[in-house]
Amino acid sequence: MNNMNKIKKAAKAVGALGLMGCAVLNSPTAMADDTFWYLGGNIGQSRAKIDDAQITAQLPGSVSISDNNSDTAYKLFGGYQFNKNFAVEAGYFNLGKFGYTATTVPAGTLNGQTKLQGLNIDAVGMLPLRNNFSVFGRLGLQYAQAKDEFSSTGVVPVPTNPNPGKNAANYKAGLGLQYDFNRSLGMRVEAERYRINDAVDNNGDINMYSVGLVYRFDQHKPAPVEKVVMPKTEIVIVHTPTPPAPPPVVIVKTKVVFRADSDTDALFTFGKTALQPTGKRALDKFAVELKGAHYSVITITGYTDRIGSSAANMKLSMKRAEVVKDYLVESAGIQADKVSARGAGESNPLTKPSECKGNKATKKLVTCLAPDRRVEVEVTGTRPAK
Repeated sequence: MNNMNKIKKAAKAVGALGLMGCAVLNSPTAMADDTFWYLGGNIGQSRAKIDDAQITAQLPGSVSISDNNSDTAYKLFGGYQFNKNFAVEAGYFNLGKFGYTATTVPAGTLNGQTKLQGLNIDAVGMLPLRNNFSVFGRLGLQYAQAKDEFSSTGVVPVPTNPNPGKNAANYKAGLGLQYDFNRSLGMRVEAERYRINDAVDNNGDINMYSVGLVYRFDQHKPAPVEKVVMPKTEIVIVHTPTPPAPPPVVIVKTKVVFRADSDTDALFTFGKTALQPTGKRALDKFAVELKGAHYSVITITGYTDRIGSSAANMKLSMKRAEVVKDYLVESAGIQADKVSARGAGESNPLTKPSECKGNKATKKLVTCLAPDRRVEVEVTGTRPAK
């Protein structure tokens, strides 16, 4: 009866994980560009609580027990990240060996040892934080194999089965912290709990504390291309008089740079995306100069300095370019269809590494790298040819 209930619980857990995975696969977020496969491994220490009271109750006379309740543990895993907040992992774990030696009076000993390993599948929820850190939690199903060995001396009898084994499904859970060195490689610190049957019908918890690495694939894959099927059309040739040729024009490009080290043109403070008063005045002046001009395209490009991660700098530069675009469209009355915004991150710096040394965000380095923090606005227009 107990085995049947365990099987039903395991089936429900597998069904819940399956439903969760299907929901993510069919959600709009699951189609984002940040989906990828990854592999990893952890190593650390496992700890178990051995039930000394139960062992003592089964032995004759006075009993003293020496426990070996910790060992080296490791795991290997692979996973798929559906979006920045959800992933599914599967892998192999080895929790090591645990044991005890019970000494009795009258003279005798009982030695017990169990080895634990198995497979698991987990649903992983992640919460990205600043500076490449993220926290995550996991809940999953594991199928563990327990192999026991018993031996005795003196008046202590050997158990009926000195080498019992047990394969059983149960739950596991955990919490962790991840730091990403770059877009492909990260480090994890984790604490996990495995519910284990020890092969003699005792259920207990094994805790594993570990550190490991995770490597992500397909981080630079191109966005999917949507195929467009053109409808069949009937071609009708209509002869119309040729209109007069328009007067010749010359294409003119003008670039305006708003730099963070300028007293009048600085748009943003370090690490922020809110326009400063000086930035609003500079953009208002720029919009006045555009009035009456024959411009066709305005391209806004945001840049950052090298402080911080490449991913965070790319996101910050894009956000700043979008803020400038929105201000010009909403406050200056520039047509939205003629303005485009893009982020270039820390690329194309104006400073040289020999001029601004270091990577920590000190006041001196932030001031030195100010020319790199800029927004470039390129205006493409026309004028009559001479």
